[in-house]
Amino acid sequence: MNQSLLRTLTNHTILILGTIFMGLPVWVAFMSSTHAPETLFREGLQFWYGGHFFETYTEVLFVEGGVMKKVTATKMLLNSMVLGFGFSIGKVVISMLAAYAIVYFRFRLAMPLFWIIFMTLLLPLEVRIVPSYEVVAGLGLLNTFTGLIVPLIASATGTFFFRQFFKSVPEEILEAARLDGASPLRFFIDILVPLSKTMIAAIFIIMFVVGWNQYLWPLLMTTSEEHYTIVIGIKQIYQVLSEGGELPQFQKAFALTILATLPPVLVVVIFQHWFVKGLLESEK
Repeated sequence: MNQSLLRTLTNHTILILGTIFMGLPVWVAFMSSTHAPETLFREGLQFWYGGHFFETYTEVLFVEGGVMKKVTATKMLLNSMVLGFGFSIGKVVISMLAAYAIVYFRFRLAMPLFWIIFMTLLLPLEVRIVPSYEVVAGLGLLNTFTGLIVPLIASATGTFFFRQFFKSVPEEILEAARLDGASPLRFFIDILVPLSKTMIAAIFIIMFVVGWNQYLWPLLMTTSEEHYTIVIGIKQIYQVLSEGGELPQFQKAFALTILATLPPVLVVVIFQHWFVKGLLESEK
C-alpha cells in the first residue's frame, strides 16, 4: 500500500469517525422523540425508531402547550425565524454602513471610532445585560420583536470583516465611479454591495446561527409565551415535564430539540458555497 493511499484512508477514517461522533447525539435525540413516554421513562434513551413520530411531532407543532397552554412549536419556530433573520440582516446592514463610512469617508476620527467599535468585543451581551434591559424596558419594548432585535444588531465583528473587505477593493474602482459622477450612495449600492455578496452571505450565515441560538436575551425580553423562541421553548418543556401527574414528556423535549436544529442546518447547507467563498475568496 503506497503512502498516498494510506494517507487518504487515514483522512477518510478520521472524517467518518468525527461525523459519527458529532451526529450520534442528534440521532439519539431524534430516535428517542419517536418513542412513547412510557418507553423513555422505563428504558431511557433509544437508538432505533419507535413508531410515534407523527403523533409526537403533530402534537408538538400544533397542540398548544407550555405553562399557560398558549404556545405551539410552530409559533416558537416563527418567533425564532423572525429573531434570526432580523438579527442577521440588521447586523449585515449596520456593519456594512459602518465599515463603508470608516473606509471611504476619510475623516479624522475614522480610526479612533473603528477601534472603539472593535473594543466592544470585550463587552459581550452578558456584561451589559442590565443597562440594555433597563433601556429597552424604559422604551416600552418588552415582549416586542423590536426589543428583541434592535439592541443586538450592532456588530464589531461584522464591521471588522467588511472593513477589511472594503480595503481590499481596488482604488481604481472608486476613481472610475467618481469620474462617472456616481454619488457615495450610488457607489455603495451599485458597486460595493454586488462585490460584497459572498462576504454578505458568510456574515449572514454566522449571524443567523448566533441569533437563532440566543437564549439569555430573549429570556429577559419576553414574559409572555406568545413571544417565546424555540430555544426558550425547549427549556420550558424540560421545566414542565409532567402534565397533570402523567409521565414526563421527554419525547416532546427531544422533538423540540430536533426542530430547533433544522433551520440553522438548512441555512448552512443551502448557503455553504457562498459561506466558504466569502471567507476564502481573495480575488475581488
